[in-house]
Amino acid sequence: MEEVEKKTSRMRLTIGKKILGGFLILIALFIVNGLIIFWKGNVIDSVVNSSATVYRPSQDAIRDLMLMVTRSKMLVTNWVYLQTNQEDKNALKQLQDYEYPALQKNITDLMPTWESDSQRRWMDTVFLKFDTLLNVQKQSIMSNLQSFENYEDPLTKLMAEDAIESQIIPRTADLIKRLNRIADKQNQVTLRSDVDVIGSIKSLRNYTMILGAGIILIGLLSAIFLMRSITRPVNFLKNIVIKLGRGELVEDKQANVSNDEIGEMAKAMDNLVSGLKATSLFAENIGNGSYNTAFSPLSEHDVLGNALINMRDNLSKVAEDDKKRNWATEGMAKFGEILRTNTNDINKLADEIIGNLVKYLKANQGGIYIIDDVESNEEPTMSLKACYAWDKKKFLNQKIHRGEGLAGQSWQEGDTVYLTDVPQDYIKITSGLGDANPTSVLIVPLKVNDQIFGVVELASFSVFADFEADFVQKIAESIASTISSVKINARTQSLLEESQEMTEQMRAQEEEMRQNMEELQATQEEMQRTQSETDSTLSAINSALAVAEYNTEGTLVKANSNFLDLYGYTQEDIVGEHHRVLATRDDKNSEEYRQFWRELASGNARKGAYTRINKKGEQTRVRSAFSPITNRAGEVIKILEISYALHEQPVMSFK
Repeated sequence: MEEVEKKTSRMRLTIGKKILGGFLILIALFIVNGLIIFWKGNVIDSVVNSSATVYRPSQDAIRDLMLMVTRSKMLVTNWVYLQTNQEDKNALKQLQDYEYPALQKNITDLMPTWESDSQRRWMDTVFLKFDTLLNVQKQSIMSNLQSFENYEDPLTKLMAEDAIESQIIPRTADLIKRLNRIADKQNQVTLRSDVDVIGSIKSLRNYTMILGAGIILIGLLSAIFLMRSITRPVNFLKNIVIKLGRGELVEDKQANVSNDEIGEMAKAMDNLVSGLKATSLFAENIGNGSYNTAFSPLSEHDVLGNALINMRDNLSKVAEDDKKRNWATEGMAKFGEILRTNTNDINKLADEIIGNLVKYLKANQGGIYIIDDVESNEEPTMSLKACYAWDKKKFLNQKIHRGEGLAGQSWQEGDTVYLTDVPQDYIKITSGLGDANPTSVLIVPLKVNDQIFGVVELASFSVFADFEADFVQKIAESIASTISSVKINARTQSLLEESQEMTEQMRAQEEEMRQNMEELQATQEEMQRTQSETDSTLSAINSALAVAEYNTEGTLVKANSNFLDLYGYTQEDIVGEHHRVLATRDDKNSEEYRQFWRELASGNARKGAYTRINKKGEQTRVRSAFSPITNRAGEVIKILEISYALHEQPVMSFK
């Protein structure tokens, strides 16, 4: 019998077999589609690889060479006409020594893959002509214009300019023309490669669309079959699950299902509905606050039932915790109002605090100690400011020192003291019927920001719960803060009275200060008039004479328009240059010229008539006065030159 059942089970068309059959058909079509894509992809990859490794790198390299030829012409032209542009000079050397050899090697490696022999011959000719052009640059220009003196030599400068016009520019134009022809040839090859890629992609797209249509058709047929054999029974179970999701416990057991996994699901659903009925009744009792209702889960693996039991236990605990939190919150609000309304009299504040605290905690006795205000050289003490149900006469005018008794120990350690085993002779709670020893004593320091202002002591026949002790510790910080404010207010009032006395004294001094201010204002007005005259004088000098400013080493920092017009320079040309660019060749190479600047840097002024060289290389005679400018410490910080042009005047020399 078992063998028959096993054979029947193997012959049964289960959901897995139905889905597997449909997917096997789709997988076969996907494999065929993949093989076609792989075949056409290899064709496209071959063309794209050639384009990426040969055609386009060659096209880019030719374009880079054209840019390099044009850039070399620009840099060598700047070498001739921009003497101080060292950056372009270094760039030209870098191009000749490194960039061009690297690009030449790159193109040489690509040339064997080119389709046209003529294209390779044209490129060999270009390399030869560009090598010749670089040699012309090095021999005719770069080697001749190396120093400042080379640029100052008119013949050398003229020959370099002639080389630019007669050789560099024509040769560069010829190279650009040849490279354009090579580039056009390479562009044609690249364009054919792009056309081949587009054709292969179109072919691949057609094959993919045909196979895709077949896959869609077979998928639709498979979907219709699965819908009839799977979807309809599943929809029936779905409706039951939806009702369960809405909280409805259905009892429809007449589902027409096949003998497969769906039938097994229907039986499991019936068992689930029965279990949910019992569970819902238990959950309803929990919702009504009945946490003692008995409930047995369906089994040890009943997740929902066990979760409801845990929820019941947790809700019971949460309800108790909420009760404690609400008690603490109400107490904080109550004592917050007490502290806000008693900020002037510390004795009244202490009475209100201890009375309400004992009542709120349902304790029996309580007292509050406040640290006394003493001088810095005296030993600190604290006194009982207020008490509730306490034998106050026993403690009248008694002072407690730091570390004395449990209250003094709490003060010294800054920590809470809690006793449940109270000594017989420690304290007695008395009433009209007698007295008795308390069960527990709680002593909490009044501390804020690690500063202690006193302690509060409570005694009760019952044991203080943890949340009650925590509440007293929290409220103690607010009490300490309020006590601090009360003491500060008292000190503030005292200081205010002292301040009023000092105000009278300051009024007597105010008249004297007013007179001093009037004298100071008169002095300031005189200084402003003197400064205005000085500014007018400097403005007149600056508009009439050539003025320049140097640092102590002789580098020009700033010059006015008269100075620039005198020598024919602009601010960009001259600022940052040393004064020697204006001196004659004999002067700037002489020891006297260097001594001249050393004396200026040491603070010695110089003046006289001198021969200078303007931007055009022409000599100009000027009369100049060099004045060192010092700071408050007497150190020379800059040199100021004031000069004007001379006509038919004897000229001074540094020699």
